Amino acid sequence: MCKALDYKKFLYDQKKREKFLKAKTQKVIVKEIRFGPQTDQHDYEFKKKHAIKFLQDGAKLKAFVFFKGRSIIFKEQGQILLLKLAQELEEYGKVEQLPTLEGKKMIMFVNPKKN
Repeated sequence: MCKALDYKKFLYDQKKREKFLKAKTQKVIVKEIRFGPQTDQHDYEFKKKHAIKFLQDGAKLKAFVFFKGRSIIFKEQGQILLLKLAQELEEYGKVEQLPTLEGKKMIMFVNPKKN
């Protein structure tokens, strides 16, 4: 058994359905904040304000510490920095992934809280 239909109409309906589904999906925006292993307190506070703004706007936050050259020996400082940031951003977002070392970067993801 088969059904006869207009192929052009079939393609038109398929494109229309795909366009409708695409319009309904939400786009995930990822904002990045970069630290050094020995970031100063003032710079940290400045970047923390930006992180809070990003999370309040509904963007996902990717915070990372970049180790240049021999600064890789300060892994503990980088991890402490990211965990401190996670603790201070607790009321604005939830940590999706704890700090992990990938090559010369220690990365942490924070999702915004739903309002």
